Amino acid sequence: MMGFFTACDDSIDVTSVDENQYTTSSDAIAYLVNNAGNRGTAMVEFRNQGQAEMYLASSKNAESDVVANLKFDEEVLHAYNDENSTEYELFPKELVSFNSDFQLKKGSNKSGKALVQFATSDALSAQKTYVIPVRVEVKSGSIKLSEKESVYLIFVKDLSTIPTVDKASGIKIISCMEVNDTNPLNNLCFTLKESGKPLIDIVILFSANINYNNETGKVYVYNNPNVQHILDNREKYLKPLQDRGMKIVLGILGNHDRAGVSNLADETARVFAQELKVVCDSYHLDGIFVDDEYSAYQNPAPVGFVSPSSAAASRLCFEVKQAMPDRLVCAYAYGSTSSLPDIDGQQSGTFVDYGIHDYGGSSDLSSNYPGMPKSGMALYSQEFNRGYWTADSNLENMRNDGYGSHMIFAMDPFRDNFDRQKQAMESIADKLFDDELVYDEKPFKKDW
Repeated sequence: MMGFFTACDDSIDVTSVDENQYTTSSDAIAYLVNNAGNRGTAMVEFRNQGQAEMYLASSKNAESDVVANLKFDEEVLHAYNDENSTEYELFPKELVSFNSDFQLKKGSNKSGKALVQFATSDALSAQKTYVIPVRVEVKSGSIKLSEKESVYLIFVKDLSTIPTVDKASGIKIISCMEVNDTNPLNNLCFTLKESGKPLIDIVILFSANINYNNETGKVYVYNNPNVQHILDNREKYLKPLQDRGMKIVLGILGNHDRAGVSNLADETARVFAQELKVVCDSYHLDGIFVDDEYSAYQNPAPVGFVSPSSAAASRLCFEVKQAMPDRLVCAYAYGSTSSLPDIDGQQSGTFVDYGIHDYGGSSDLSSNYPGMPKSGMALYSQEFNRGYWTADSNLENMRNDGYGSHMIFAMDPFRDNFDRQKQAMESIADKLFDDELVYDEKPFKKDW
C-alpha cells in the first residue's frame, strides 16, 4: 500500500517517511491503529450499524499539539488490490461518516479515539467483504507520517440478513470436528433454551493438510477424501451452518512429510498463504486453524524451508492474515504454535484471532500471543472422544476472569459416550451463558 499526503495549509509541517526508519529516527512518526492494536487493516462485522474505533499513534511523544482527521480515499484500496491481486469492493462512501478529529496532545504518543461509522443498505451482500479505505490528514501541528501506516483498510461484512450466534456473555464456543468420523451438521442440533441461539459459534473442519510435492518441489493444501467431500458439497454440509451465523474454519495439519506450519521459509510461507486464500475463496470458508503436529521435519532444512521454529510458524500466520485480512487466523497453543513472536513489528496477537489451548490448558495467553485480547483466548479445551472433560468450576473461573473462548473437540452424537458429551455441553450452556441446553434429538449421520 502506498499513499501520499499533503498539508491543508502552508503553516503545517507534514512529511511522509518510510516506516523502516522507526528504530533510527529521532523524530516522532505517526501511524494509524485501531482499538485492538491492529495496524494497516482490521475486520469489522456488523448488523444494521457498525463502527471502527481508530487512533493516531506516534513512535515518540509529540512535540506539539496535533489535530488530524480521517478521509475516505478509494485510491488506497485500488493500490491494495493492485499490489495483492485482489478484487475487494469499496464500501459505499455515502454510508460512511467520520464523527471527530484526532487530538494528539503535546507529550503524548496516542490520540483520543475517532470513530468511523457505517450503516447497512439493501445493496450490500452478506456474502461479500467490502472495504472502507481511509487516510489521515494533518490539519494543524507538526508531525511526520509513516507513508505506509498513515493509510488504513477497514474490511467490512454486513451480516444484517444473517442471524447472530452472539450470546450475552460474549463467549465463543469453538467446535473442532473430526470430519473423518462425523457430519459437521451435528452442530445445528444444540441450541440455548432462553436465547434460542446455537451453542456453537465456530466450526473447525479437522483437518486438511500441508503437504510437499516431490515432483514440483512446492508445498500445497491436501484434502483427504472426507474433507474434500464436505468442501465439494458445501451447500449441503457447510452453508446451513453459516446461514445460522456460524463460522467455518479449515484446519491445517502436518501429514508425515517435510512440510509443516513451522518450517516454511518466508517466500514459501507467502506462496502457501496465497494458496490458502484460493481454498477459502473457492469454498467460502471463514478462516484457517494452524496445528503443528504430524510433520516429518528434515535437518538440515531443504531449499525453501528453515529449521522448525515459532518464528517460522508466526510468519505463516502473519502471511495468512496479510493474504486474508477479512478471515480468521486461529492457532493451537501446542508445539511451535504455542507461542508466536512479533513479525515485521506487529505483535502476533494482532494477526492471530484465537489462541486455542491444548486440552485442559488454563494459563493466560498474553505472553504467548502478545496483543491478543482475552476474548481470543480459548481455555480449558475438552476432548469428547477420549474423555478429557473440564470441571464446572473451571468454566466459571474462565468466565469470571474475562476469557472469551472455549473449544470442544470430536463432538459426535453417535459415540457411545454421548450422554457424557451432552452433560459437558449442558455445563457450558449453564456456566458460560446462564441458559439451558436444548438437544433436538435429530442427529446427522455421516452419509458419505
